[in-house]
Amino acid sequence: MLEFPEVISIAGQLRKQVQGKGISHVLPPTKTHKFCWFAGSPEEYDAALRGSSIQSVEDFGIFVEMSFSNGKRICFNDGVNVRLMDKDREAKNYQLLIGIEDGRALVFTVAMYGGIILHDGNYDNEYYVKSKSAISPFSDEFKPYYYSLLESSKATLSAKAFLATEQRFPGIGNGVLQDILLTAHIHPKRKIGTLNREEQEELLSSIISVLHNMANKGGRDTEKDIWGLPGGYRTKLSRNTIASGCAQCKGAIVKENYLGGAIYYCPSCQKFTDK
Repeated sequence: MLEFPEVISIAGQLRKQVQGKGISHVLPPTKTHKFCWFAGSPEEYDAALRGSSIQSVEDFGIFVEMSFSNGKRICFNDGVNVRLMDKDREAKNYQLLIGIEDGRALVFTVAMYGGIILHDGNYDNEYYVKSKSAISPFSDEFKPYYYSLLESSKATLSAKAFLATEQRFPGIGNGVLQDILLTAHIHPKRKIGTLNREEQEELLSSIISVLHNMANKGGRDTEKDIWGLPGGYRTKLSRNTIASGCAQCKGAIVKENYLGGAIYYCPSCQKFTDK
């Protein structure tokens, strides 16, 4: 699933590869996916985009958004994969294909769920709106925003719930939070009300530094870029490392289901306390 680092990386790759390019055609799904959402019918996307060009590509929260010369936009979110192929005939099963004037194609697929939304700048979706207005962890405004949320959130919230629910931090999801919490030495079930000031500061520092590292390396090795290649950031806590042990102490990594998804943690480096 695409999160903050991958959204940044993919948007950057698209800017370099297709920004300024014209659209030759758009093809609807080759296979219906009941958990892939469109704005209207995907069969109408060709008439809306053919002959226009990609003017810009933005990244925010869990969304990448392409803006076209005719005022149309396409945004896609964390559950959507996009690949740049040399020829559109190389693609077989997809939810949308955008042909580029140079013969290449952007091919969109959805594994679990996701939206590929064509709109005029007025997409009224809670996740889109919150992502669009989100304060970036890389901005000067993030520190006071972080502390204001710590102050206003329930003390009984777990560290995972604080970071990854209610769209407090769009783009920080169940994937990136694993390494953030390991770096901060905080157990994912730890109640935020038990964090002292030093631990609060360490969590803030870890959010910023880990996300910077992930983004600078083109995303995590558990996700893929527009060429289908894994990101350059080697995750410390993920399905890739469960068998190899903790990168910090070499101890065993624990995997559990918690709040609707898997959590990974090191019992030695992330000791649990509710006091």
